Amino acid sequence: MDQSGVLLWVKAEPFIVGALQAPPPSKFSLHYLRKISTYVRTRATEGAYPRLYWSTWRHIACGKLQLAKDLAWLYFEIFDNLSVRTPEARLEWSEILSNCTSDDEVEKQRNKLSVDTLQFLLFLYIQQLNKVSLRTSLIGEEWPSPRNRSQSPDLTERSSCHNKNWNDYSHQAFVYDHLSDLLELLLSPEELTALFHSSRSSLISQEAVVALSFLIEGTVSRARKVYPLHELALWQPLHTESGFSKISKSFSFYKLEAWLRACLTANPFGPSACLKSGKKLAWAHQVEGATKRAKIACNTHVAPRLHRMVVMSQVYKQTLAKSSDTLVGAHVRIHRCNESFIYLLSPLRSVTIEKCRNSTFILGPVETALHLRDCDSVKVIAVCHRLSMSSTTGCIFHILTPSRPLILSGNQRVTLAPFHTHYPMLEDHMARTGLATVPNYWDNPVVVCRESSDTVFRLLPPCEFYVFITPFEMEGDTAEIPGGLPPAYQKALAQREQKIQIWQKTVKDAHLTKEQRKQFQVLVETKFYEWLINTGHRQQLDSLVPPAAGSEQAAG
Repeated sequence: MDQSGVLLWVKAEPFIVGALQAPPPSKFSLHYLRKISTYVRTRATEGAYPRLYWSTWRHIACGKLQLAKDLAWLYFEIFDNLSVRTPEARLEWSEILSNCTSDDEVEKQRNKLSVDTLQFLLFLYIQQLNKVSLRTSLIGEEWPSPRNRSQSPDLTERSSCHNKNWNDYSHQAFVYDHLSDLLELLLSPEELTALFHSSRSSLISQEAVVALSFLIEGTVSRARKVYPLHELALWQPLHTESGFSKISKSFSFYKLEAWLRACLTANPFGPSACLKSGKKLAWAHQVEGATKRAKIACNTHVAPRLHRMVVMSQVYKQTLAKSSDTLVGAHVRIHRCNESFIYLLSPLRSVTIEKCRNSTFILGPVETALHLRDCDSVKVIAVCHRLSMSSTTGCIFHILTPSRPLILSGNQRVTLAPFHTHYPMLEDHMARTGLATVPNYWDNPVVVCRESSDTVFRLLPPCEFYVFITPFEMEGDTAEIPGGLPPAYQKALAQREQKIQIWQKTVKDAHLTKEQRKQFQVLVETKFYEWLINTGHRQQLDSLVPPAAGSEQAAG
């Protein structure tokens, strides 16, 4: 590494995937998190530090923070899913859960799970990203921070993205403004006491800086290689700047903080950089009647793994289809799309769908989170680790998921339904993301809102259920819906098929003349055409390319 030009930035994934898009519990304030930090260190032998086990977190969250057990598990499980774990390990965990025959057995298995304690504290703290501020709601913007932001000129920039989870300037500002609090949260009680006594010799441990690598990473001399924060901080030529002492094997609190502030800059792989300098993509021809050109950009040609992003905006009256390396492992943001059908048939890292209307999204397996926000009359078909939604109206979700769907505030007329499609590479993509067919909690949501759950969501009645055909040819072995359909829905399909057979037999037994058959065929085709127009399916059919070209486009 070259000593010159150290750049540090705030990682996007903890905020895109990890920060729940809802106001955090009041007990996630710095005051209570400090208490938790002290508590876990004094109970290191009881599964609290340096690894925090689920049973201990459950005791803290439910017994001391007064959180509901479902909410306590939600935060624990979201953080656990952020950890780097092989697909095989994820599939093994799914198999373990699927073999449990009772809630007690599930709880027994959960008690074996543990997370990094200090990183988990940071994870809880960044939930404040979406904290509702009375001052913000009254005047429309944040009051100036008590800390001097002028030290970081990049923070004066503003993004057009109002979703803080996808706004890397918000990530940077949050960490910059709360850096002292984040560092203090990582101190031991003795270190914190020394700091409060204004000792210029206050120290912070190596393990604390390793934990901070959960949020911060960087590079040297604008090299392409990305290093975790602790590797840069411990690099010999930077010891003077970072404040590391070989004698104490720890860092000077004040030198470390000053170094972090001096080096913190914009994320070169963040959403803003993707929009400004990312590769522009064109995935489909403009169809007749479309008045806007879709805006699609990606950074997959320059970004390392876990930094890949694809941003899609203003897709209007089009059918887009893609299955390629461009999408594999990418964080995808779909924004302001109307009256369109979008197929992203690759294994994805996360997906956020915002401010879309009257559209259908068919997604490849989503390894972490699938979130919808401010959407109206949207249908989503996906296998995902977790589904969450906020401020949606009249949306339908055909989902296969090992986690309970999360219904946050502001939703109306949510419909949950079983996953009902397939494409040839689906099971292979599921294996690559560690997603199995069981357990499947599509019909058992967690409702985290003030509205009554009876008025917020419904399960799709079997009589309204139809399978969805993905109209592209690809190589692969998946020939049916993974995991099959729930019995009630399979029965409804069988009954409908039986009615069709009866109707066909009736037509055959009617012994129609050639002229009558011709008239009957014209009548059926006319009614079918009217149905295509009334349901909006005509638009999708018109925008699909011919089968030969369609196969090439979908696979390319």
